[in-house]
Amino acid sequence: MSYKEQLDLEKLPSHVAIIMDGNGRWAKFRGKPRTFGHRHGVTAVREAAESAAELGIKYLTLYAFSTENWKRPKFEVDALMHLLLQTINKEVKTLNKNKIRLNAIGNLDSLPPQIYKRLFQTIQETAHNDRMTLTLALSYSSRCEIVDAVRDIAREISENKITADDITGDYFNTKLPSYPLPDPELLIRTSGEYRISNFLLWQIAYTELYFCQKFWPDFRKEDLYEAVYNYQRRERRFGKTSDQVQKNIADEG
Repeated sequence: MSYKEQLDLEKLPSHVAIIMDGNGRWAKFRGKPRTFGHRHGVTAVREAAESAAELGIKYLTLYAFSTENWKRPKFEVDALMHLLLQTINKEVKTLNKNKIRLNAIGNLDSLPPQIYKRLFQTIQETAHNDRMTLTLALSYSSRCEIVDAVRDIAREISENKITADDITGDYFNTKLPSYPLPDPELLIRTSGEYRISNFLLWQIAYTELYFCQKFWPDFRKEDLYEAVYNYQRRERRFGKTSDQVQKNIADEG
């Protein structure tokens, strides 16, 4: 029986985030340049998006390019930007066909002008879709977005728009570029690495973490189903005891 057949469709995570890692190593093991791995990683993006939408997951966020990635060799960065533009142009019809809305977070102003323009055109062209929201984290740094949020709040206090007592966790959320997306319930990282790499640090406070040994270009639909299957077999306590959680389940039943 496949993992998909074993899933409880009534208990799906509404938001899944993925750190897409391992393109370069996948290519290296095949004696190819890193850019070869990035190109093949596009297939995994398509598989992840299609499988999430088919299940009924409402939000999928992909860590596509970090602020630290700008430090990579120029030829690799240029190839990644070209691939991003090529993929956006190629996939817009598929997004609309599957009723998937495109979204983006990060320091988007740092993207090359042509990509920035096409990205926002596609966001506008897919804004009416309501089956799933696909968010790309581009030129993204969670630490930077937290600092920016603090700076924004400090400015509001200095301008007497709010007081310190107005600052709550919910209010802080509104200052993050991911707002109003819900926090991810499940975070997947591929390639066998066990770290978060500056991704959604505030948002994943209670997210379930799942580490997949496959490199990203090898990630397929069944791998996402397996991650969700694993998620559904965990007990999410949010600081409570197991007995309390079980009692709440019994009371709701």
